[in-house]
Amino acid sequence: MASGGGHWVQLMRLKPVFEGADVTYASVTPVEQLDVDPAKYFYFKDVHRFNKHQLIPTVFKVFWMLLKVRPDVMITTGGLPSLITLVLARHLFRVKTIWIDSIANCEVMSTAGKHAKPHASLWLTQWPELAGEDGPQYWGAVL
Repeated sequence: MASGGGHWVQLMRLKPVFEGADVTYASVTPVEQLDVDPAKYFYFKDVHRFNKHQLIPTVFKVFWMLLKVRPDVMITTGGLPSLITLVLARHLFRVKTIWIDSIANCEVMSTAGKHAKPHASLWLTQWPELAGEDGPQYWGAVL
């Protein structure tokens, strides 16, 4: 799961890691499906602080996707829709979750990334300078 733009690009950089696995992708527009076809794909309206009215419909769509897919692991490169997915996956479906904060956040963790900490099984940054004893961990960068 990833929001559009750079978040999606970063997730696509991880695509070779998933080769041979049964993968379902999700993002905020239908066009990203072209990047992952023939894999399963779901999309949601983008939710951010300027269109909070999309929050409740997105929560229901994410819940439905998780109910349908029943993933073992949920990996995201960030954004608010991804945070919603991470929280629901971890706490309602008991899924292992991995948050990889966007590489664009080089001085501090993103707002969504900060909120992801208690919900992520693994909480990662792409900047070694942001890693710490209390997290996030640095395992490298995808760009």
